[in-house]
Amino acid sequence: MTFQMTPERGRFVTFEGGEGVGKSTQLARLADHLRECGFEVVTTREPGGTEKAEKLRDFLLSGGAAPLGPLAEAALFSAARADHVQALIGPALKRGAWVLCDRFADSTRAYQGACGGVDARTLALLERAAAGETRPDLTIVLDLPARDGLARAATRRDGGETADRFENEGLSFHERLRQAFLDIAESEADRCCVIDAARSVDDVAGAIRAVVHDRFLAHAAQAAQ
Repeated sequence: MTFQMTPERGRFVTFEGGEGVGKSTQLARLADHLRECGFEVVTTREPGGTEKAEKLRDFLLSGGAAPLGPLAEAALFSAARADHVQALIGPALKRGAWVLCDRFADSTRAYQGACGGVDARTLALLERAAAGETRPDLTIVLDLPARDGLARAATRRDGGETADRFENEGLSFHERLRQAFLDIAESEADRCCVIDAARSVDDVAGAIRAVVHDRFLAHAAQAAQ
């Protein structure tokens, strides 16, 4: 079924979770589904998404900012986010597109906040400065035991990729990270939906489509009948 899109109905969906949970794969699957439904879809990632933000991504994920500490990392992630929101996400939402983003502010809360020790109030100020009123309509939290996620990430690197600054952290870090995402999902249950990422790619994709349909598309489908 093809849905009619109006500018005021653009949606912002973010994908969160630890390393190796399948965010990029599932984002692409949902993007394909939404395009088949007739929507304009913009796919992007954090850090990154714009020329300036991609340069910061290279620096951050290479570990260049690590010696400066978690607060400096959070500030740099926020600087990348500010350009991302202003140059890409905001304009796309304004014209009525669906924006699907691999990571957003919840990752800063989890990595630099829960795992890095940066105060939540400081992160909230950085988030407000970077994103303003731009908030996800839905956040898909893909959940997988940390050990399994790291194994998946290592398999992905068999093609020659090197582990980034965060993949190189120990298992205990990634276990704390997993719990941080689950805590965020529990505290903001109206926005977040936890999906078991241990299932097959097709099963996870189906579960995500069901959530998106129930939250955003069911009414439109009924109106189109």
